[in-house]
Amino acid sequence: MPNPVFQEVVEAEGHLIDSHLMERIFDTVVEYGGRFEVEQFRIGRTNSEASYLRLKVEAPGRELMEQMLQQLVGLGCSPVEGSDAQLATVERDRCAPEDFYSTTNHRTLIRSQQRWIEVENQRMDALVVVEEGRAECRRLRDLRAGDRVVAGMRGIRVLPEAKERDRLAFAFMSNGVSSERQVETAVRQTAALIQQTLGQGRKVLVVAGPVVVHAGGAPGLALLVRHGFVQGILSGNALGVHDLEAALFGTSLGLRLSDGRQEEHGHRNHMRAINVVYRCGGIRAAVESGRVKSGIMYECIRNEVPFVLAGSLRDDGPLPETITDMNEAQDAYAAHLKDAGLVLCLGTMLHSIATGNMAPSWIRFVCVDINPAVVTKVSDRGTGQAVGVIADVGLFVALLAKTLVQE
Repeated sequence: MPNPVFQEVVEAEGHLIDSHLMERIFDTVVEYGGRFEVEQFRIGRTNSEASYLRLKVEAPGRELMEQMLQQLVGLGCSPVEGSDAQLATVERDRCAPEDFYSTTNHRTLIRSQQRWIEVENQRMDALVVVEEGRAECRRLRDLRAGDRVVAGMRGIRVLPEAKERDRLAFAFMSNGVSSERQVETAVRQTAALIQQTLGQGRKVLVVAGPVVVHAGGAPGLALLVRHGFVQGILSGNALGVHDLEAALFGTSLGLRLSDGRQEEHGHRNHMRAINVVYRCGGIRAAVESGRVKSGIMYECIRNEVPFVLAGSLRDDGPLPETITDMNEAQDAYAAHLKDAGLVLCLGTMLHSIATGNMAPSWIRFVCVDINPAVVTKVSDRGTGQAVGVIADVGLFVALLAKTLVQE
């Protein structure tokens, strides 16, 4: 006997053509061995008018249909059937039901008591907990017995972010990753994005690796902090250590920043910097006592700009302010992402990807790295507004600071 054919009718609304969502929807159906029939398609004629798609899909089996629906929901489709989201009760802490719904980083709504409610604290790879008429994303480790979580694929609506339709104003936001883009052009347009974000009352965050210091970008980043273009820095222990090393001894990894030559016994300077900070009682105390007089950490302390230094297994020291509990560090990163409008990732794969995993897709990301693989990975995190710039981080930051401060 042949396998029965299962059918569903789904609909999607948004900038389906501009964001290439429609072709991805069709490809997904074919990928799972299914067939589709377009029952209705209405194209948006202006920047503000959305397109609408109603699609009947078929799959040669229930399991394939469920897998297909899971992918289609992530692309913004939702079954036309008007049932509420299915809820399942968590029986033990940190143990979800087998068929729990795993979130994307796109804006999500769930149907509860015949009305759509928006999911709060949106992030990818989380669960949706429904309580007292509200829904929120919650990580697996934060689940508690008795929580009611969304299961299956019914009653869920995902709204993917559209790519920029104003291509003349921000053309590079639509171009993805490119090594042929002029650095000066990318700098000017990034500067415009920073000013636009601040004008909207939202925060600009910088995710930075120690290469910012090694490549000579620390003075530029410090300048951006001093003039109010950055509202928070998310990084690891190494950025703080080498920034303080540069401020105290004029070296980074033992190399003199003035001429790039090896300092005698310079290999121990980063440990000497950590020791100075401990003797002072912390980074803030080192700045307020006058021991540290320049650099990124200095400007953060002087201008009350918060920073998070997340620890790792290979850290030297670490600095007193470095958070060595990974769960606590993740929470600190996520807290600063609230109300953020733009994240500028500078020369760090680990922290950039981690931040991308935590952030909803409506926060814009600009990733700058000399390594194309880093830029591509960050751009592939599912963020519709991510763009990559393959360039020397030190040069990029220096030009960006010069452009913004002069303006």
